Amino acid sequence: MNWKDILAFVAVAREGSFTRAAGKLGVSQSALSQTVRTLEARLDLRLLVRTTRSVSPTEAGEQLLCTVAPRFDEIEAELALLSERRDKPAGNIRISAGEHAALTVLQPAIARLLPNYPDIHIEVVVDNGMTDIVAARCDAGVRLGEQVAKDMIAMPIGPDFRMAIVASPAYFSRTPPPVTPQDLMAHNCINMRLPTLGGLYAWEFSKDGQELKVRVEGQMIYNNMAMRLQSALDGLGLACMAEDVVLPYVADGRLIRVLDEWCPAYAGYKLYYPSRRHPSPAFTLLLDTLRYRGV
Repeated sequence: MNWKDILAFVAVAREGSFTRAAGKLGVSQSALSQTVRTLEARLDLRLLVRTTRSVSPTEAGEQLLCTVAPRFDEIEAELALLSERRDKPAGNIRISAGEHAALTVLQPAIARLLPNYPDIHIEVVVDNGMTDIVAARCDAGVRLGEQVAKDMIAMPIGPDFRMAIVASPAYFSRTPPPVTPQDLMAHNCINMRLPTLGGLYAWEFSKDGQELKVRVEGQMIYNNMAMRLQSALDGLGLACMAEDVVLPYVADGRLIRVLDEWCPAYAGYKLYYPSRRHPSPAFTLLLDTLRYRGV
């Protein structure tokens, strides 16, 4: 058995594409396709269902992927640990995080860490969905505290987190500010599309024990932070944004904050990773750099 054939199959099954897998492995698409066909012929089993739009594992392929692929991951991890038994920590770290956490928490930590450790390489996968970091082959992920699964080790990396409802003075010159969350139904609100199930984010409020979720409506729907902020600055509508992003604009008068007493605090961001993971020296250094120690 040629183990490279199985690794080729694993790459295609995980990527869901011969083209992407070939690019990742550094081989041609035709050579990769032939390798997988050879493996299927040797096993006398169909491992992949190929269509013009996608590639997915058959039942046999899914079984092979679930049972064999994790072994290769373990071997890869152990080899990485061996390579890191040097004077300076080294290795690759892959982290999944939402856009706000990546910009406000990870980026400053990376800027502090990497100049002193040239052999550490960090990849940040910006993803606002509830990513399965094991399936995505990430070493760690970042989420707000209450969203972390209980079977993960989680470490605080940021303070408590609040949202803010804002719009520009130009917008409020045309429309009276909302006094209660229900008033938002009469406003042009800037919606955010969530990757999970493709739904829109319901704005969350809490006051005196009363909790509300308001599904707002408006002319704009975005899936990124920058365009929501710019649309608010342009006077196009109300935006629900992370507090730290909008406070500078509130301070200089370019945005006006409303419904502040209705915006609760959440447990801050946490870095999480599988409990069975043995942290490498490089990963341990990143943990220490990111650890939130309070103000």
